[in-house]
Amino acid sequence: MSPDLAQVAFVLLLFMFLFLGSGLWIALSLLGVGWIGLTFFSSVPVEKAMATSIWQTNASWTLAALPLFIWMGEILFRARLSEILFRGLAPWLGWLPGRLLHVNVAGCGIFAAVCGSSAATTATIGRMSLPELLARGYNRNLAIGSLAGSGTLGLLIPPSIIIIVYGVSADVSIVRLFMAGILPGIMMMCLFMGYIVISALLRHGVAPVEAETMSFLERIRRSKGLIPVALLIGGVIGSIYSGIATATEAAAGGVIGALILSAISRSLSLEMFKESLLAATRLSCMIFLILSGAAFLTTSLAYAGIPAAIANWVASLELNPYALIAALCLLYVILGCFIEGISMIVLTATVVLPLVSQAGFDLLWFGIFIIMVVETAQITPPLGFNLFVIQGLTGQNIFRVAGATLPFFLLLLVGIVLITVFPEIATWLPSTLDKR
Repeated sequence: MSPDLAQVAFVLLLFMFLFLGSGLWIALSLLGVGWIGLTFFSSVPVEKAMATSIWQTNASWTLAALPLFIWMGEILFRARLSEILFRGLAPWLGWLPGRLLHVNVAGCGIFAAVCGSSAATTATIGRMSLPELLARGYNRNLAIGSLAGSGTLGLLIPPSIIIIVYGVSADVSIVRLFMAGILPGIMMMCLFMGYIVISALLRHGVAPVEAETMSFLERIRRSKGLIPVALLIGGVIGSIYSGIATATEAAAGGVIGALILSAISRSLSLEMFKESLLAATRLSCMIFLILSGAAFLTTSLAYAGIPAAIANWVASLELNPYALIAALCLLYVILGCFIEGISMIVLTATVVLPLVSQAGFDLLWFGIFIIMVVETAQITPPLGFNLFVIQGLTGQNIFRVAGATLPFFLLLLVGIVLITVFPEIATWLPSTLDKR
């Protein structure tokens, strides 16, 4: 990188830290740095570049799925879904070593499929499961750790909000990304449940001995509330995978299905409808504003020639591709201590994606890889965002929460290594779309 470009990059980075450190919204910080870049280091008219970049980013049919999936999750969140999940899953998981601790993993996995948010998954399932598990005498550390680890599945299991954001940023098919997230999500659930089983077998007192036994018919009776939810999830994901519907059309169908389910469960009211719509609107506006700021900053940096210069500079270092991946992994884990996942991706996409492409990595695989790294950042001891969510639920010291979460943090690292060594875990399912 030339000295002049290095100075420009340093100045813009300095302003970014100043804006973020002052408490300014991330979206406004991105817009501000972009404005400085175009005004002082380019001859391009700022107003034209801003209008064009923001319009091109937001006038996307793909992005129409985003507020719809968010609204679907908000409706189901208010339809007592977490209670339905706990009661429906508990009868079927009680035979495993660790017993109801597995409800945290399975419940978060299912809720993630209708929510798409890590923090919301952790908070919603935690409100229902943690008091119940602790009251029954389950190991506190495993109850907290399994919830923190499994809560991160909200980022990976489709339909995920952050997958849509990455797909738009990297210009990768949302449908293919949704398909790519399924097997890694199941893999992480199996790793979490396997750890609970091993812990229960090796350590006494992890789970209490419960005398309650149920007949097969009683289990089905208690699980009947799960059937409509399973049909909704299967319908949304299945319609996308089969090609019957696009992601946007499936999201619209998901909203209709969620409204029908909430009406059947008698939780639908005018007040609930307003609350869910307003909550979805607020979150969608926040995400769109961040995307707009990132698009404008990307335009500003492109006119300055910084992304290309950085890509050429890194290429000149002749790093091993996996050394580059390891460095990016470390970068995102550190960033996760300070900002949330969506902001991390849009903030770094301009520079990171050209580097990854130049190193020869598939952007589809890299999307799942980076989302799993962001998952890890959510529970990075002692500052991961999900840790603070659980601290709010339990009142425990943040360092105790971090200690309980550490084994699941390490399991996420194992998962990242597995999809790096065996990328087919992420790419095989999307590749079946190409054979049709």
